[in-house]
Order: sequence, then C-alpha cells, then structure tokens
Amino acid sequence: MAEIRELKEGDKLTVSISGRLDTNTSSDIESKILGMLNGVSSLLIDLSELEYISSAGLRTLLTIQKVFASQGEMKLVNIKEKIMDIFEITGFTAVLNIIK
Repeated sequence: MAEIRELKEGDKLTVSISGRLDTNTSSDIESKILGMLNGVSSLLIDLSELEYISSAGLRTLLTIQKVFASQGEMKLVNIKEKIMDIFEITGFTAVLNIIK
C-alpha cells in the first residue's frame, strides 16, 4: 500500500510517497500526482517514507517526469539507501533528477 501527502506553496508542489510503490499502487499514485500539477512549476517528490519500489513504480516516476518536463522541473529527494540502490542498479540515477 502507498499513500501520498501533498504540500503546495505557490507554484511549488511537494509530494511525499510512503509505503510501497508497486504494481498494485503505482497507477493510482500516478493519477493522483498528475492531477495535482496544474499551475505547478517545481515538483519535489519526497521518498523518505518509501519502503519499496518495483519496476512499475520506476515507470510511474518516469511517466510523471516526462509529463511534467514541459512545465517545470521534478526532483526526487530524501531517498533511503535501499531505494537509491535500486535507482543505481537500474540506471535510473542517470534519468531521474535525484538530489542527494
């Protein structure tokens, strides 16, 4: 199960994802985040409470980044070591904008 919390300040949106971002949760999370992007030019996705990410979750982050690229910059922040390991092994550190 995954949950999201959002904090919007002007044109800056911070979204925190907690739990598991996998086949069961990724499409719902993707839809919710994409629905929040109107008027946003800076998107921070806080992964400090993310416990697990599958290939479906990786695809979700790529889709959000691709959609959002035309209106602003997306950054991933506060990534746990085990999630960062997955990003590194899969090569996603070269694709996603990760702030360490």
